This record gives sequence, C-alpha cells and structure tokens, in this order.
Amino acid sequence: MSTVEITWLGHASFSLDTGGSTVLVDPFLNDSPVSPVQADDVAADYILVTHGHFDHVADVVSIALRTEATVVANFEISEWLKKQGVAEEKLIAMNLGGGVDLPFGHVKKTIAHHSSGLPDGTYGGSAAGFVLSLPKLRIYFAGDTALTLDMKLIGMGGLDLAVLPIGDLFTMGPDDSIEAIKLLNASRVIPCHYNTWPPIEQDAAAWAERVRLHTAAEPIVLVPGEKYSL
Repeated sequence: MSTVEITWLGHASFSLDTGGSTVLVDPFLNDSPVSPVQADDVAADYILVTHGHFDHVADVVSIALRTEATVVANFEISEWLKKQGVAEEKLIAMNLGGGVDLPFGHVKKTIAHHSSGLPDGTYGGSAAGFVLSLPKLRIYFAGDTALTLDMKLIGMGGLDLAVLPIGDLFTMGPDDSIEAIKLLNASRVIPCHYNTWPPIEQDAAAWAERVRLHTAAEPIVLVPGEKYSL
C-alpha cells in the first residue's frame, strides 16, 4: 500500500493524502485558470504556505476557516492570517531552517530565493520551501525559487520526490531545473508553476525528456487533478 498519494491541483497547489492526514500546499484554486477544483471542494488537516504571493495564499483563509486546518507558514504570514480571522491556535509560525513534528511527519522550512509580498501589499517575510520527512518518504516542495546551491544540502538526506517550478520568468526555468535536480539527487521529480498563464508556458514533455537524458531522476508529469502514488 502506498504511503502517500499526491494530487496536483494546478499551478503550485498540491494535496497529499498521507493515510492519516490531508495536507494542502499553497492552495490557489478559485481564481486559478487551471485548477480542477474549487476551494469548497477540498479537505485539509494541514495547510503549508511557502510564501505570500496571491497565487499561493488566495484560498488559505477560506479553507482554513471551513476545515479548521492548522496552517504552517512563516511568522509574517501567520500574523497576516490572524488578521483575516484564522485562530492563533490554528497557526504554526516558523522561519527558515526551523522544523516541527506533526502527526504525519516532520516539516522543515528551507531556503527559497524569491520575494514574498502579501495580496494587500504588506511584507510577507522570507519565501521558503518545505522538506517533509514522513515515516517512509522524504519529499521536497521547492516553492517559488531560483536555482541555488542550497539544494545540494537539501538533497544530502536523500529525496524520494522533489517538486520544482519550471515556468521561468518568476521562478527557475527548465534549464536551471535540470541543474537543481542534479544537486538534489532526487529519485523522482514533479514539475509545477507552469502553463497557468501564457508568460510561464512550457513544454512539459520536452522537459521530461531532458530530465531522463541528463539526470538520474524519474520525471512525473501530471495534469491538474491527476494523482500519483508514492
């Protein structure tokens, strides 16, 4: 039986079913042109937020209030969420390098090179990624980021899956993602943050061929709504 089922909800949004918890990452659903679901359709026990941009936090508040999920975010985003009505006891404020043990596993905040303004223009703290250390798996969500040598450190513990942006313009593009995969030494990689809007259109099939040719990772290209079992 699989330990985790991961579903791509379009753009940089994912849902993970760990068998005991449902974990959402960066839910951007109602206003996303590629999301297969609406915010009212998803379940959540935990919501992980990488940074404050609208295409990563747009549906956090409504989902958190409806499901009573616990939100894991940086301090600045946590303070902003409190002002939106999310209860303080439903927030876990973190910062880069910090980690927390949750029922489904350990969550560590990793460095991402990106900006992080919130939808109302207030400061959103440092952008980040997450490493999830589950009982049998280690999964890395890079968040929105440029290529960085920190990825070599992130991959030192071994990665069963890396989720990387490939859209270019706002994040790393296909070329830099290949170098990121080499640094991370992940056994599998899922692309995200592409084909949401014309400025970040990419040929995922061509990218996957490059991954197979130049790295040891297995590329997993999903369509929005598709699930993959680890």
